[in-house]
Amino acid sequence: MEEWGEMSAGGESEIEVLEHLGMSADNDGRKDADTCCSVPVPSSSTSKLESFRSETIANLAHQVSVYGVAAGYCISASLLSIINKWAITKFPYPGALTALQYLTSALGVLLCGRLKILDHDGLDLLTMWKFLPAAIIFYLSLFTNSELLLHANVDTFIVFRSAVPMFVAVGETLFLKQPWPSISTWLSLATILAGSVIFVLTDYQFSLTAYSWALAYLLSMSIDFVYIKHVVTTIGLNTWGLVLYNNLEALMLFPLELLVMGELKKIKREITDEPDHHSLWVVLPVGLSCVFGLTISFFGFSCRRAISATGFTVLGIVNKLLTIVINLIIWDRHSSVMGTMGLLICMLGGVLYQQYSSKQKQKVAAADINPSVEDEELRKLLGLQARAEEGEKFDIVMEERE
Repeated sequence: MEEWGEMSAGGESEIEVLEHLGMSADNDGRKDADTCCSVPVPSSSTSKLESFRSETIANLAHQVSVYGVAAGYCISASLLSIINKWAITKFPYPGALTALQYLTSALGVLLCGRLKILDHDGLDLLTMWKFLPAAIIFYLSLFTNSELLLHANVDTFIVFRSAVPMFVAVGETLFLKQPWPSISTWLSLATILAGSVIFVLTDYQFSLTAYSWALAYLLSMSIDFVYIKHVVTTIGLNTWGLVLYNNLEALMLFPLELLVMGELKKIKREITDEPDHHSLWVVLPVGLSCVFGLTISFFGFSCRRAISATGFTVLGIVNKLLTIVINLIIWDRHSSVMGTMGLLICMLGGVLYQQYSSKQKQKVAAADINPSVEDEELRKLLGLQARAEEGEKFDIVMEERE
């Protein structure tokens, strides 16, 4: 009794002590039950699950990126000619339009370079002087491009653009010391020629002015393709450096074109007479043509890195077909049924030419490797890689000429 009294004096009654002892026993029992029933999850299983989850997310993000880039390239490439035709119809000043496109592309490359989105070579006066002939030819090719779209329909532009390889193949052999095309390549070029003849003979919209600009475009593009290939392999600029120099130096030639063609007086006179040049229906197509001129370079470069060469070729075919379909839908000025057949034959010849010429270049690449390398497979790999890098730079720069 005294002991219980002392405990009560200490602040705890008999009932409280018993309750305290019972709660302790219950807690010990719960701990034992938890210890017996819990099954530890191995750390290796958790890490594998997290690794699988991260790989799945990464693969999904990669697939979304590839499809997004491919879709962007298809949209840019298939709509570029249509938008340029729309722009030159609403803003009929080829020199000013191409100058705006040069400005947009040059500023876009400089801005993306500053934001570390892409890497380009810095500007150098000596390099600019060396690149000047290529810039002049580039300017002429895009100027004749705009004049052709101003005076002819999109179908005529595509046919003459498809005929460029016929002259480039001869130019590469004569001036770049490339081997003569194979028989298969000549057959593909003959297919292009046959399609071109069919188109011209059935063109009910034939005009001397349009076809004069078409021949000027064909000549300037052929010279441009051959010379820019020489520049790509000798001047030492990376892909975006070539795009920057191309557009910046071509932009510097714009004042000369204003003086020679008298376009400045025409712009001043027509803007005074027709003040609607600042309307949305003029600004929109001009702005889109400038933006698409840059995006086709960006998406073309990214797409070549993301998919195989075969996949890129297939995309090119799809783009041309989409251009024809869109042209047939939205424009009332397009070729007849026979003219469209000739256009499709030209495209088929272009696809065959691309396939045969790439195979021939691979054979030449495998034969020209340094013989000091003993492993034949390694020699082929090194040669194909070097030529693939040069070819990729050349193809990306030529996207701007489309």
